[in-house]
Amino acid sequence: MSNRGKMNIGTVLRGLTILSIIIVIGIPSVHSTATNSNCAAENNNNINLKSTMGTTTTTTSVVDQKHGLTLSFLDELRLKYPHQPTFLQAVEEMALSLVDLFQDPEQGEFYKRAFLVMTEPERIISFRVPWTDDQGQIHINRGWRVEFNSALGPYKGGLRFHPTVDDGVLKFLGFEQIFKNALTGLPLGGGKGGSDFNPKGKSNAEIMRFCQSFMTELHRYLHPSTDVPAGDIGVGGREIGYMYGTYKRLTNKHGEGVLTGKSLLFGGSPFRPEATGYGLVYMTKLAVEDKLKRSLKGMRCAVSGSGNVAQFATQKLLEFGAKVISVSDSSGVLIFENGLTEQDLEIVMDCKNQQRGRLSSIETKVSGTYIAGKSPWNVDVKYDLALPCATQNEIDLDAAQLLVKNGVLGVLEGANLPTNAQAQEHLRREGIMYIPGKASNAGGVGVSGLEMSQNAQRLTWKPEEVDQKL
Repeated sequence: MSNRGKMNIGTVLRGLTILSIIIVIGIPSVHSTATNSNCAAENNNNINLKSTMGTTTTTTSVVDQKHGLTLSFLDELRLKYPHQPTFLQAVEEMALSLVDLFQDPEQGEFYKRAFLVMTEPERIISFRVPWTDDQGQIHINRGWRVEFNSALGPYKGGLRFHPTVDDGVLKFLGFEQIFKNALTGLPLGGGKGGSDFNPKGKSNAEIMRFCQSFMTELHRYLHPSTDVPAGDIGVGGREIGYMYGTYKRLTNKHGEGVLTGKSLLFGGSPFRPEATGYGLVYMTKLAVEDKLKRSLKGMRCAVSGSGNVAQFATQKLLEFGAKVISVSDSSGVLIFENGLTEQDLEIVMDCKNQQRGRLSSIETKVSGTYIAGKSPWNVDVKYDLALPCATQNEIDLDAAQLLVKNGVLGVLEGANLPTNAQAQEHLRREGIMYIPGKASNAGGVGVSGLEMSQNAQRLTWKPEEVDQKL
């Protein structure tokens, strides 16, 4: 692609991203060149796209029928990747947010072509990751890095270690990352990577050996101007440290910003671990005050997950005086009817960060009630706000209906695509405030960009400066 072509795609990319977020949130003062703002808001109140999870059937939504547009320009993509339903779901969701743009009589076809360019990764790197367990047995996992789009800057996005990871899941995450990164205004492209390795039940030594093997292959593709990974599910400060140490040994280079989320001891940024959760709550506070004309103080907030994002979102919610009613993991949920306390949060963080345990193991130590096999979204509890911080598609239509029945006022996403298409439609139809993750959980990558800037300058900024920028 020529420089001129790449520049045009980059300009359209940022424009598409900002417009899609504006349309999804429903800000009335901004409109596309094709139709007015009222039409844009109305479009997204009528989306009826069937989820692509578990099906490869092409469907036409209400919004498409209304505008005589079937998004048929995506048919070839659907036929090419029927085995990657989550990726197709992410693409279709973004396309539906941009219906007005695609209907522009002068530029519509160009925007369609630009969008299709963005749906195909620039490259996908796949490799094996051999490692030995504590008994000396050899295991093999797969590793990937999806370098999706570098129109705006180096590929930027996390590494996920989880048994559900495959190239389709990483394409979905990488596609989402393009728009999230563009929305920050920082010169960052989009990418994602990881492995089907399961860290649960592994010793520190086993995780260290796996990370060293993973980085032995991946390091040759990394550079501050090319690709800069970070953490994600299953990859925290410990794993980033193991991988950065391996990178340094293999390249004999220190101080390069090839990974973010590092310890402050070797080039990390203040507030990077906290950034996604804190950013989510900063966005929540602004949205509640602006949209609902209320204070966050005293509001009953449901948080799903108990990892990095959930922990620091909970911490900041408590600081603002909100009541956190739930935290969860894949085995069950803790419900705090009167609100989680700071002492409860300390116990949860110790369980997850030090003991690497399940929430069921601390049931008798906290003030909440543990419910096995449930999530915050399928227990009959009243919440004012829902902050899904666990994983994709955790809020389905049944969960959305239960939330609405119990009087939820807003859903603000801390995870990537945690609300499926039918659930989003129901929330909009019922007039529930909905802030998508591309906007509400971008604090993490925002501070990652600030960490890259600090690394390039060989400086570490004061925590107050980073928090202010966040």
